[in-house]
Amino acid sequence: MRHFDFSPLYRSAIGFDRLAHLFNEAQRTEAAPSYPPYNIELVSEDQYRISMAVAGFDRSEIEIITERDGLKVSGRKAKPELQGTYLHRGIASRDFEHNFKLADHVKVVGAALNNGLLNIELQREVPEAHKPRRILIDGEALHTFNAANQDQLQAA
Repeated sequence: MRHFDFSPLYRSAIGFDRLAHLFNEAQRTEAAPSYPPYNIELVSEDQYRISMAVAGFDRSEIEIITERDGLKVSGRKAKPELQGTYLHRGIASRDFEHNFKLADHVKVVGAALNNGLLNIELQREVPEAHKPRRILIDGEALHTFNAANQDQLQAA
């Protein structure tokens, strides 16, 4: 595997520690878990969906936890009381845990389990303070603003 040195970026990029950490994590040679299979879908510009194939798992056996910039999805299969004798066992029912890194302002807005698919809905909600704003030059506005934005710009 090829290794890259990102140290030149650290000299001129300030506040990108999290991005650098993500690059370093991606270079690790550990294999990513492949069970259960999942998709990450871009639904719209600010909406995402993670779909996981969790056939055989009940709602009570799946746990979804969000913490700061992370999402953890885990499944703990309850042990059956009676073990049957299988001639072929192709349906996996082992425990799993997936960790996802979430970008700034991406929040989990819901989850549903339908037909063996766990769908986790995510949305990017950028606060007004972080959205682009037009700066006045010599007190003249380039475009029309609503009253709230004009008050904020004049106070600045």
